[in-house]
Amino acid sequence: MLVLLPPSEGKAPSGRGTPLKPESLSLPGLAAAREAVLGELVELCAGDEEKAMEVLGLSEGLRGEVAKNADLRTAGARPAGEIYTGVLYDALGLASLDTVAKQRAARSLLVFSGLWGAVRVTDRIPSYRCSMGVRLPGLGALGGFWRAPMANVLPAAVGDGLLLDLRSAAYATAWKPKGELAERTASVRVLHAPTRKVVSHFNKATKGRIVRSLLTTGTAPTGPAELVEALRDLGHEVEAQAPERSGRPWALDVLVSEIH
Repeated sequence: MLVLLPPSEGKAPSGRGTPLKPESLSLPGLAAAREAVLGELVELCAGDEEKAMEVLGLSEGLRGEVAKNADLRTAGARPAGEIYTGVLYDALGLASLDTVAKQRAARSLLVFSGLWGAVRVTDRIPSYRCSMGVRLPGLGALGGFWRAPMANVLPAAVGDGLLLDLRSAAYATAWKPKGELAERTASVRVLHAPTRKVVSHFNKATKGRIVRSLLTTGTAPTGPAELVEALRDLGHEVEAQAPERSGRPWALDVLVSEIH
């Protein structure tokens, strides 16, 4: 099973670790695309600060993010699982997993990124600011830029198992599974049961808890139907819709009554 996660908008500081080694990142087939985005982002942020803020969609209070991006090649790097913070990652609690669950996380979690394309939680990266919705002057919209590189790399990374897609809409633009792989994909959203609406906080928190429960119990469903049963066994209320046509993913709604 491979689980696709969104990154967090806010990130922990890079710290004083060894700087980024691009060649050490997982999915080496993305190396050229990563270098293209990294190069333009660093150049943009090392030049016209006002233009960088406009391109990145930063408010005045986030002006310091521009300087942080300008230093990406020399900043300290930490495991991505420590860099990404926020509601989903707090609920996931990677640091508090036992050794076996951490090993499962290293194998099965893939975090999408406007800058890196996708990284595993063990990949060492610096803290950065560059969402998938950014449109860089030279490369254009990052969601569109990443589609071809991702299409070349991700099917092999998924292999022949289940693909659990927990990405937000912005990050789903960078790659969509097709054909037989799509039929092994379960796309999940979390709804407030009484209103049937997505509420950001508990949507993220519930997704984090779902992943944590799968990792801690060692549950490894082989397909979407098995995933539905596994989530129900773990105490989740799930409504599932199998695809009406071939080449489409399963749609799973996890219903939550209380916002927490």
